[in-house]
Amino acid sequence: MDLTKQQYDIVNSTGNIKINAVAGSGKTTTIIEYAKARPKNSKILYLAFNKSVKLEATKKFKEKSLSNVKVETAHSLAYKNIVFQNNYKVRHQGYKTHEIADLLKLKGNGEKLAEFIIANHINKFITYFCNSDKQKIQDLDYREVVSDKKAKTFVTTFYNYIEQQSRLLLSKMDKGEIEITHDFYLKKFQLSNPQLDYDYILFDEGQDASPAMLDIFFKQKATKVIVGDSHQQIYGWRHAVNSLEKTDFKTFQLSTSFRFSQDIANLGMEILKWKNYLFEYEPVDITGKGTTKEHKTKAVLARTNLGLLLKAIEYVTEKKKIKHIYFEGNINSYTYADEGASLYDILNLYNGENRLIKDKLIKAMKDLDELKEYIEKTEDVQLSLMVEIVKEYGNEISNIIKKIKDKHVDNDEKEKAEMIFSTVHRCKGMEYDAIQIVNDFITEEKLEKIKKEIKKEDINLSKLNEEINLLYVAITRTRNSIHIPETLLPKDFPSSSFIHKMRVETTDENIENENITINGIVEKIANPYEQIREKHKDAYKPWTTELDDELTVMYCEGVNVRDMSKHFGRTKGAIRSRIKKLELEELYG
Repeated sequence: MDLTKQQYDIVNSTGNIKINAVAGSGKTTTIIEYAKARPKNSKILYLAFNKSVKLEATKKFKEKSLSNVKVETAHSLAYKNIVFQNNYKVRHQGYKTHEIADLLKLKGNGEKLAEFIIANHINKFITYFCNSDKQKIQDLDYREVVSDKKAKTFVTTFYNYIEQQSRLLLSKMDKGEIEITHDFYLKKFQLSNPQLDYDYILFDEGQDASPAMLDIFFKQKATKVIVGDSHQQIYGWRHAVNSLEKTDFKTFQLSTSFRFSQDIANLGMEILKWKNYLFEYEPVDITGKGTTKEHKTKAVLARTNLGLLLKAIEYVTEKKKIKHIYFEGNINSYTYADEGASLYDILNLYNGENRLIKDKLIKAMKDLDELKEYIEKTEDVQLSLMVEIVKEYGNEISNIIKKIKDKHVDNDEKEKAEMIFSTVHRCKGMEYDAIQIVNDFITEEKLEKIKKEIKKEDINLSKLNEEINLLYVAITRTRNSIHIPETLLPKDFPSSSFIHKMRVETTDENIENENITINGIVEKIANPYEQIREKHKDAYKPWTTELDDELTVMYCEGVNVRDMSKHFGRTKGAIRSRIKKLELEELYG
């Protein structure tokens, strides 16, 4: 096959190297060609980021008859070397807060839910330690990774107890008294200082490596190759570090994307320039050579579970023609917190129906206010998002989730889905023909405001850098076109046939009819046109050919009625009427 000059230089390189590869730049192809160019009797290890990437990579190396390449994840290596050899039993879902409280017989100081809050921080402290390169948990100060003021105050008060109990839980796992976690056996593998029998080790997604994984990697005698993209680092919350910045290996670039057009590449580069608000940013150069015109796979991408669920709810309640949807990852992961509590548990707490609550942690709460207090002291983001959904939809949630699940298809029927829903974290490494971006990402306006109003020492630069990366990763999932809220676009960004700007209203409230209720009596609004135009500035204006064309494109690419209503400045009823007038349902389904 024909290689670019950049790919050719990588394939023919010698010694330890690192490759900074932009989204869609053919890194897998490059790695395969690199492996093909090594001696046929050499032993090569390819370290994949996760199980799905491992399966895909295994298939590709097999197709190229590269039987000397072994594909593993860091965890699969550790599993073989630690779990099998020590006859450990693995707790695949990890330990819930209430389980840790029971296992360790934790005691508070009389403060409400103290033992659960302590258990939550023990869990996080152990995660922090297991992902680190430290030898002992005492070598870390957990307080450094706690940001919320209430949470930090609580942790400081109970720090010695939290550390002591964290060590006790690790000891119980080490002795096999209780099941071990995935993080634990990876840590134990790192502490064993393993020597892997390979001539070459290829480390993929190096920008999101844990210090524990890196420690194993750097100690190997093999020739090392790190592949990654500094601007796709999005797992800092899991204590990941950018390995490309941790080495002095010879650097190579893959700066041409074969996934998307130059317009999309320009958008990505402009968004990355927002990093100048945080530090002196060295611009990246991306060339876009993607040419696809297909619209087979359409996806809605969000920053948060909350943003995604709210958008999915709009689709299943408003786009009646959509029969099949698909959520990347297990659909239950969007309706359950990491702890195991479900939306239904929180809804029952909201309604005061404690007897119906299944999760022990939520059942221990007196009311929603008590849960909010727990969330503040533990920084539990997932639970916080679920509370917001309950507050937004109340008792409608059960029917809404049922509608979503009724339309959801299984993994083996994914191609049937008219729309795919995903958070950025779950679609990393994926690509789609057309995408719609949910308006829950960081904006340039917010970054400007932070820089002006917040003291430099109080700004979490790494977190904000990661927020910019999340938007960059989202927009670079497309092969063809993007529908993006205008608030997420860089200032003065030029128009493009590949990038469709969506208007954003300051309110989601829409007037659907001309009636209002006063003192229980339905009455006509005196001047409905003025009332509606307050919300929809272009209501009742004639449709032009250009607007019809724009509506058709948005309809074909799966944008829902609510978002089209905002974009065109018209009521949802007006949008539905125009869709009917243009016979878009009959023409395009």
